[in-house]
Amino acid sequence: MTPPIKDVRYVEGFRIWIKFEDGAEGEIDLSGELWGEIFEPLRDLDYFRTVRLDREIDTICWDNGADFAPEFLYEGIAAPVAHWFGS
Repeated sequence: MTPPIKDVRYVEGFRIWIKFEDGAEGEIDLSGELWGEIFEPLRDLDYFRTVRLDREIDTICWDNGADFAPEFLYEGIAAPVAHWFGS
């Protein structure tokens, strides 16, 4: 089971930093995930920067209803390390 998200911060471009309650933390680049009608507004960096943590649904979101599954985000912060070591 994916641990709850503890904090989220905008970094730059389409990258955000996320920390989970189990201590896992890291950056994820969402630039390749912003396709489809709900994510179209997020292509505007000013709007993308408004990312926030919604504890009710336990993930990051934006005011237009766009969000990402916490499981996807958790795997996304771990993936660069696994990729670096050839996994």
